[in-house]
Amino acid sequence: MKTSKYVSYILIAVMAIVTMSFVLAPRHITVYLAGDSTMSDKAAKAFPETGWGMPFQHFFDSSVTVKNIAKNGRSTKTFIDEGLWKSITDSLKKGDYVLIQFGHNDEVPTKKSYTTEDEFTENLSRFIKDVKFKNAYPVLITPAARRKFNAEGKLEGTHEVYAALVRKVAAAQRVPLIDLDRESQALLQQAGAEGSKKFFNHLRPGESPNYPEGKIDDTHFSELGAKKMAEIVLSDIRALELDLAKRIKP
Repeated sequence: MKTSKYVSYILIAVMAIVTMSFVLAPRHITVYLAGDSTMSDKAAKAFPETGWGMPFQHFFDSSVTVKNIAKNGRSTKTFIDEGLWKSITDSLKKGDYVLIQFGHNDEVPTKKSYTTEDEFTENLSRFIKDVKFKNAYPVLITPAARRKFNAEGKLEGTHEVYAALVRKVAAAQRVPLIDLDRESQALLQQAGAEGSKKFFNHLRPGESPNYPEGKIDDTHFSELGAKKMAEIVLSDIRALELDLAKRIKP
Protein backbone atom coordinates (compact mmCIF):
# COMPACT_ATOMS: atom_id res chain seq x y z
CA MET A 1 0.00 0.00 0.00
CA LYS A 2 2.79 2.39 0.88
CA THR A 3 4.44 1.71 -2.47
CA SER A 4 1.15 2.32 -4.25
CA LYS A 5 0.64 5.62 -2.45
CA TYR A 6 4.22 6.62 -3.22
CA VAL A 7 3.71 5.93 -6.93
CA SER A 8 0.47 7.93 -6.84
CA TYR A 9 2.25 10.90 -5.31
CA ILE A 10 4.95 10.71 -7.99
CA LEU A 11 2.34 10.62 -10.76
CA ILE A 12 0.50 13.59 -9.29
CA ALA A 13 3.75 15.55 -9.03
CA VAL A 14 4.70 14.74 -12.61
CA MET A 15 1.25 15.75 -13.86
CA ALA A 16 1.48 19.01 -11.93
CA ILE A 17 4.87 19.80 -13.48
CA VAL A 18 3.61 19.00 -16.97
CA THR A 19 0.51 21.12 -16.43
CA MET A 20 2.59 24.04 -15.16
CA SER A 21 4.90 23.80 -18.17
CA PHE A 22 1.91 24.23 -20.48
CA VAL A 23 0.60 27.14 -18.45
CA LEU A 24 3.94 28.93 -18.25
CA ALA A 25 5.01 28.35 -21.85
CA PRO A 26 4.35 31.47 -23.97
CA ARG A 27 1.61 31.08 -26.54
CA HIS A 28 2.95 30.83 -30.07
CA ILE A 29 2.46 33.95 -32.18
CA THR A 30 3.20 35.06 -35.72
CA VAL A 31 4.88 38.31 -36.67
CA TYR A 32 3.91 39.44 -40.17
CA LEU A 33 6.08 41.85 -42.14
CA ALA A 34 4.24 44.07 -44.63
CA GLY A 35 6.37 46.31 -46.78
CA ASP A 36 8.61 46.81 -49.78
CA SER A 37 12.00 45.71 -51.13
CA THR A 38 13.98 47.15 -48.22
CA MET A 39 12.23 44.62 -45.98
CA SER A 40 11.54 41.69 -48.32
CA ASP A 41 13.14 38.28 -48.75
CA LYS A 42 15.47 38.15 -51.75
CA ALA A 43 16.04 35.50 -54.40
CA ALA A 44 19.52 33.97 -54.63
CA LYS A 45 20.13 35.84 -57.90
CA ALA A 46 19.90 39.16 -56.03
CA PHE A 47 22.58 38.32 -53.44
CA PRO A 48 24.22 40.14 -51.69
CA GLU A 49 21.17 42.44 -51.74
CA THR A 50 19.32 41.69 -48.51
CA GLY A 51 16.03 42.88 -47.04
CA TRP A 52 16.13 43.59 -43.31
CA GLY A 53 13.30 41.13 -42.74
CA MET A 54 15.69 38.29 -43.58
CA PRO A 55 18.03 38.61 -40.55
CA PHE A 56 15.15 39.89 -38.39
CA GLN A 57 13.47 36.48 -38.21
CA HIS A 58 16.49 34.85 -36.57
CA PHE A 59 16.42 37.02 -33.46
CA PHE A 60 13.33 35.42 -31.88
CA ASP A 61 12.81 32.32 -29.77
CA SER A 62 10.75 29.29 -30.78
CA SER A 63 7.48 30.91 -29.65
CA VAL A 64 7.59 33.24 -32.68
CA THR A 65 7.20 32.60 -36.39
CA VAL A 66 8.11 35.50 -38.67
CA LYS A 67 6.27 35.57 -42.01
CA ASN A 68 7.77 38.08 -44.42
CA ILE A 69 5.04 39.13 -46.87
CA ALA A 70 6.95 42.22 -48.04
CA LYS A 71 7.59 42.36 -51.79
CA ASN A 72 9.83 44.38 -54.07
CA GLY A 73 8.26 47.50 -55.55
CA ARG A 74 5.10 47.46 -53.46
CA SER A 75 3.28 50.44 -52.03
CA THR A 76 0.32 50.48 -49.68
CA LYS A 77 -1.88 50.62 -52.78
CA THR A 78 -0.38 47.68 -54.69
CA PHE A 79 -0.03 45.65 -51.50
CA ILE A 80 -3.80 45.87 -51.16
CA ASP A 81 -4.62 45.51 -54.87
CA GLU A 82 -2.55 42.36 -55.27
CA GLY A 83 -4.13 40.61 -52.30
CA LEU A 84 -0.98 40.62 -50.19
CA TRP A 85 -2.70 42.46 -47.36
CA LYS A 86 -5.63 40.05 -47.48
CA SER A 87 -3.23 37.12 -47.18
CA ILE A 88 -2.17 38.58 -43.82
CA THR A 89 -5.60 39.44 -42.46
CA ASP A 90 -7.03 36.06 -43.47
CA SER A 91 -4.39 34.31 -41.33
CA LEU A 92 -4.11 36.83 -38.52
CA LYS A 93 -5.02 35.65 -35.02
CA LYS A 94 -5.26 37.17 -31.57
CA GLY A 95 -1.90 38.23 -30.17
CA ASP A 96 -0.06 38.32 -33.51
CA TYR A 97 1.93 41.34 -34.66
CA VAL A 98 2.02 43.11 -38.02
CA LEU A 99 5.01 45.36 -38.72
CA ILE A 100 4.07 47.79 -41.49
CA GLN A 101 6.71 49.74 -43.45
CA PHE A 102 5.86 51.58 -46.67
CA GLY A 103 6.77 54.83 -48.37
CA HIS A 104 9.55 54.14 -50.89
CA ASN A 105 7.15 53.31 -53.70
CA ASP A 106 4.14 55.29 -52.49
CA GLU A 107 5.96 58.60 -52.78
CA VAL A 108 7.18 58.48 -56.41
CA PRO A 109 4.62 60.07 -58.80
CA THR A 110 6.15 58.40 -61.87
CA LYS A 111 5.56 54.88 -60.53
CA LYS A 112 2.36 52.89 -60.98
CA SER A 113 2.55 52.20 -57.25
CA TYR A 114 2.17 55.90 -56.44
CA THR A 115 -0.37 56.83 -53.79
CA THR A 116 -1.34 60.36 -52.93
CA GLU A 117 -0.74 61.63 -49.42
CA ASP A 118 -4.42 61.23 -48.58
CA GLU A 119 -4.51 57.69 -50.01
CA PHE A 120 -1.36 56.76 -48.10
CA THR A 121 -2.89 58.00 -44.86
CA GLU A 122 -6.15 56.14 -45.56
CA ASN A 123 -4.33 52.91 -46.37
CA LEU A 124 -2.24 53.02 -43.20
CA SER A 125 -5.38 53.70 -41.17
CA ARG A 126 -7.08 50.74 -42.83
CA PHE A 127 -4.14 48.49 -41.98
CA ILE A 128 -4.35 49.50 -38.33
CA LYS A 129 -8.12 48.98 -38.21
CA ASP A 130 -7.91 45.54 -39.85
CA VAL A 131 -5.19 44.34 -37.49
CA LYS A 132 -6.96 45.58 -34.37
CA PHE A 133 -10.20 43.94 -35.55
CA LYS A 134 -8.40 40.61 -35.27
CA ASN A 135 -7.17 41.50 -31.75
CA ALA A 136 -3.63 41.64 -33.07
CA TYR A 137 -1.01 44.38 -32.75
CA PRO A 138 -0.03 46.81 -35.54
CA VAL A 139 3.34 48.58 -35.48
CA LEU A 140 4.06 51.37 -37.97
CA ILE A 141 7.59 51.86 -39.31
CA THR A 142 8.84 54.83 -41.30
CA PRO A 143 10.72 53.98 -44.52
CA ALA A 144 14.42 53.20 -44.19
CA ALA A 145 16.73 56.00 -45.29
CA ARG A 146 18.42 56.12 -48.66
CA ARG A 147 22.13 56.91 -48.88
CA LYS A 148 22.22 60.44 -50.29
CA PHE A 149 24.99 62.77 -49.17
CA ASN A 150 25.44 66.36 -50.32
CA ALA A 151 28.74 68.00 -51.23
CA GLU A 152 29.33 68.96 -47.60
CA GLY A 153 29.05 65.33 -46.47
CA LYS A 154 25.64 65.73 -44.85
CA LEU A 155 23.02 63.04 -45.40
CA GLU A 156 19.86 64.34 -47.05
CA GLY A 157 16.46 62.90 -46.16
CA THR A 158 14.48 61.54 -49.09
CA HIS A 159 11.29 60.47 -47.31
CA GLU A 160 10.43 63.69 -45.51
CA VAL A 161 6.76 63.90 -46.53
CA TYR A 162 5.75 60.25 -46.36
CA ALA A 163 7.76 59.49 -43.22
CA ALA A 164 5.97 62.43 -41.55
CA LEU A 165 2.64 60.93 -42.60
CA VAL A 166 3.54 57.63 -40.94
CA ARG A 167 4.39 59.49 -37.73
CA LYS A 168 1.14 61.45 -37.93
CA VAL A 169 -1.01 58.33 -38.39
CA ALA A 170 0.77 56.50 -35.57
CA ALA A 171 0.15 59.41 -33.19
CA ALA A 172 -3.48 59.85 -34.23
CA GLN A 173 -4.26 56.14 -34.00
CA ARG A 174 -2.14 55.65 -30.87
CA VAL A 175 -0.15 52.74 -32.20
CA PRO A 176 3.57 52.01 -31.69
CA LEU A 177 5.95 53.77 -34.08
CA ILE A 178 9.47 52.74 -35.06
CA ASP A 179 11.13 55.72 -36.74
CA LEU A 180 13.50 53.78 -38.98
CA ASP A 181 13.93 56.81 -41.24
CA ARG A 182 15.44 59.02 -38.57
CA GLU A 183 17.40 56.26 -36.87
CA SER A 184 18.89 54.88 -40.07
CA GLN A 185 19.77 58.44 -41.13
CA ALA A 186 21.72 58.81 -37.89
CA LEU A 187 23.54 55.53 -38.56
CA LEU A 188 24.50 56.57 -42.10
CA GLN A 189 25.58 60.05 -41.03
CA GLN A 190 27.80 58.59 -38.33
CA ALA A 191 29.44 56.25 -40.87
CA GLY A 192 29.92 59.08 -43.36
CA ALA A 193 29.64 59.28 -47.13
CA GLU A 194 32.31 56.66 -47.75
CA GLY A 195 31.83 54.42 -44.73
CA SER A 196 28.09 54.10 -45.28
CA LYS A 197 28.62 52.36 -48.62
CA LYS A 198 29.15 49.08 -46.78
CA PHE A 199 25.51 49.12 -45.67
CA PHE A 200 24.23 49.13 -49.25
CA ASN A 201 24.51 46.98 -52.34
CA HIS A 202 27.72 48.59 -53.58
CA LEU A 203 29.87 46.21 -55.61
CA ARG A 204 32.95 46.59 -57.76
CA PRO A 205 33.04 44.95 -61.21
CA GLY A 206 33.80 41.25 -60.81
CA GLU A 207 33.14 41.28 -57.05
CA SER A 208 29.88 39.31 -57.35
CA PRO A 209 28.80 36.81 -60.04
CA ASN A 210 25.30 38.25 -59.78
CA TYR A 211 26.59 41.70 -60.75
CA PRO A 212 29.59 41.12 -63.06
CA GLU A 213 29.68 44.78 -64.07
CA GLY A 214 29.37 45.97 -60.49
CA LYS A 215 26.50 47.73 -58.75
CA ILE A 216 25.87 51.09 -57.10
CA ASP A 217 22.60 50.96 -55.19
CA ASP A 218 21.91 53.47 -52.44
CA THR A 219 18.46 52.10 -51.58
CA HIS A 220 18.86 48.36 -51.06
CA PHE A 221 20.98 46.85 -48.33
CA SER A 222 23.99 44.59 -48.13
CA GLU A 223 23.91 41.76 -45.58
CA LEU A 224 25.53 44.08 -43.05
CA GLY A 225 23.11 46.91 -43.77
CA ALA A 226 20.09 44.66 -43.46
CA LYS A 227 21.36 43.37 -40.12
CA LYS A 228 21.86 46.93 -38.88
CA MET A 229 18.30 47.87 -39.87
CA ALA A 230 16.92 44.76 -38.16
CA GLU A 231 18.87 45.65 -35.02
CA ILE A 232 17.33 49.15 -35.00
CA VAL A 233 13.84 47.64 -35.22
CA LEU A 234 14.61 45.12 -32.47
CA SER A 235 16.05 47.84 -30.22
CA ASP A 236 12.87 49.89 -30.64
CA ILE A 237 10.66 46.87 -29.92
CA ARG A 238 12.46 46.67 -26.59
CA ALA A 239 12.31 50.43 -26.00
CA LEU A 240 8.56 50.44 -26.68
CA GLU A 241 8.22 47.62 -24.13
CA LEU A 242 6.09 45.56 -26.49
CA ASP A 243 5.22 42.07 -25.30
CA LEU A 244 7.08 40.87 -28.38
CA ALA A 245 10.32 42.05 -26.76
CA LYS A 246 10.09 39.20 -24.24
CA ARG A 247 10.47 36.75 -27.10
CA ILE A 248 13.74 38.15 -28.45
CA LYS A 249 16.62 35.75 -27.84
CA PRO A 250 19.01 36.88 -25.10
